[in-house]
Amino acid sequence: MRHHNANRKLSRESGQRRALLRSLARELVIREKIQTTEAKAKELRPFVEKLITRGKSVDGKATLASRRFLVGQIGSEAGKKVAEVLSPKFAKRAGGYVRIIHMARRISDGSNMAHVEFV
Repeated sequence: MRHHNANRKLSRESGQRRALLRSLARELVIREKIQTTEAKAKELRPFVEKLITRGKSVDGKATLASRRFLVGQIGSEAGKKVAEVLSPKFAKRAGGYVRIIHMARRISDGSNMAHVEFV
């Protein structure tokens, strides 16, 4: 039974799923806008929003511990950008940092596609 297991499996094992979310989050932070499938976008949104919230832990600034956490999750370049650019940008916002815009289906397999970007 899958009671209380609300996350999507995305046809991957847990390690692969974690690596996929981290790489999608890294690309979203660096590029600030990506295109992916709708299911991956819906899984990516809470992951990235928690990272942004962690980055603005004290007075809108990242502490040393939160910077280290961010670097461990999404890498040094993206973690630094979250701590120095994105978190101060959303300092006065109480959540909802990521927007998902639905697009037309993909031609090859008919998957629902979406743009993911920061508000």
